[in-house]
Amino acid sequence: MYPRQIQRLIQLFSQFPTVGSRTAARFVFHLLRAPKSEVRELVEAIAELRNQIALCKLCFQPFDASEKTEELCMICRDKTRNQEILCVVEKESDLESLEAIKEYKGLYLILGGAVDPLQKEQRDTLRMKELQDRLSKSPIKEVIIATNPTTEGEATAFYIERMLKDSNVKLTRLGRGLPIGAELEYADPETLKQSLENRR
Repeated sequence: MYPRQIQRLIQLFSQFPTVGSRTAARFVFHLLRAPKSEVRELVEAIAELRNQIALCKLCFQPFDASEKTEELCMICRDKTRNQEILCVVEKESDLESLEAIKEYKGLYLILGGAVDPLQKEQRDTLRMKELQDRLSKSPIKEVIIATNPTTEGEATAFYIERMLKDSNVKLTRLGRGLPIGAELEYADPETLKQSLENRR
């Protein structure tokens, strides 16, 4: 129905999380109507994202690596943070939400997703090996499992607990200030603060 170029771009946009083919088509037709300067700016921003943003080799938080040769983000470079506590989150926005409340002063690791209880093969996409390597090479004494209180988040938390049950670290979880089915990035700061303080 559409020319090949439009169909290809719709297919590419459809690969974005929560974007279906209709929304993808709206994106494409917006770009067709937009001034060329706006489209050029978008293309340049995407190229800059791929060329100048790196993932921290310890926590996997994206950071601007265009002016630095280091492989660590600002949090992992900060020696004033508690080096003995590691907070494990599902995604980057969860880390940002926890940082925004300015209560947590330890380190992080971003898993890169959660486990669907019905799709066990998804476990291979999580950074569990990286988590285990991190624990074996650092002085971490406590791991806070800060997965979302969703079905997938709970399955991921149980999976982490099972994988780390023989380790010498203390495993804690966020307190139940967060309602079941909620996501960290949408929680208000006070709820997040209470959940962090009431971890068990």
